[in-house]
Amino acid sequence: MKVLSGIQPTGRFHWGNYFGAIRQYIALQGNEQSFYFIADYHALTTIDRPETVKAVNEEAFTPAKLAEYTQDAALDLLALSLDPEQATLFRQSDVPEVTELTWLLMTVTQMHLLEKCHAYKDKKDRGIPADAGLFTYPVLMAADILAYDSDVVPVGRDQVQHIEVTRDIAQRFNRIFDSDVFVLPESRVLDQTAKVPGLDGQKMSKSYGNTIPVFDTPKRLRKTIMKITTDSTPVEEPKDPEACSVFTLYKLFADEEQQAALAARYREGGMGYGEAKQTLYEAAIEHFGAAFERREQLAADLDSVEDILRAGAEKARAKASEVLERARTACGLKRQPVSTIR
Repeated sequence: MKVLSGIQPTGRFHWGNYFGAIRQYIALQGNEQSFYFIADYHALTTIDRPETVKAVNEEAFTPAKLAEYTQDAALDLLALSLDPEQATLFRQSDVPEVTELTWLLMTVTQMHLLEKCHAYKDKKDRGIPADAGLFTYPVLMAADILAYDSDVVPVGRDQVQHIEVTRDIAQRFNRIFDSDVFVLPESRVLDQTAKVPGLDGQKMSKSYGNTIPVFDTPKRLRKTIMKITTDSTPVEEPKDPEACSVFTLYKLFADEEQQAALAARYREGGMGYGEAKQTLYEAAIEHFGAAFERREQLAADLDSVEDILRAGAEKARAKASEVLERARTACGLKRQPVSTIR
């Protein structure tokens, strides 16, 4: 099985990123082929511009931040147990073959397919100007996937539509050029953790400004957890654990026995939400503790991290070149030596 997925470096990773996607990366590494990339090209579509509407209290995402967040993404993924001996980690922009493949795919992609994609529709519906990069985002994503003959793409639920678009584009290319150039990928989503509630109970997202960072100091983490919205049920009254975001988040970290024990505390009364939040905080510290230590070690040796990314890009380019040549041949394009081109 050949696995591929990418994640945008548009800010520090939060619990939604981890439970919705990154944890799958770790579980699927070590397959026949496991490629994971930091999607810095995709992140360019979210760089703040004067006409962009920013979320409340959200730090502006600028070009200066892109390099910083890209490095942070590499550190975070490696700290969270992405093993370069079992998986290939690289920067999207280090594989130029993908951008050439994007153009070949663009020539067979129908406009109506892109007009239906949620990222474009969402901005259009909100009255926010959408540029060509955002509109054609799904085609670049298709190239990212198809360039490595990917069978499985672990993604968050909100990205499943883009995998379906990728399949449509690949099938149309194969049909138009009477070829079997592209493998048709399948998405993989963990249903029970696909939607992680944020501080306000909505889906956890940087766009909503309601995230809990994976890597934060214990003091700041506890302060953030204590901000989770709860109802006004008095301490002495029984509470419904299934209606509480704190309990929903706790289930991500706890086994069945631990979940049952906390649920009983909710239902019997006498427990305030502050106690539940403290229990969640302790579970998170225990779960991510080893990753915190690994990240500190990695941050002290950034040259080694860069070596991992470069080695990953070399391996990714080798595979992408094979697929690109298949696509060029199918289209009737012949690559000539540079010396013969006039």
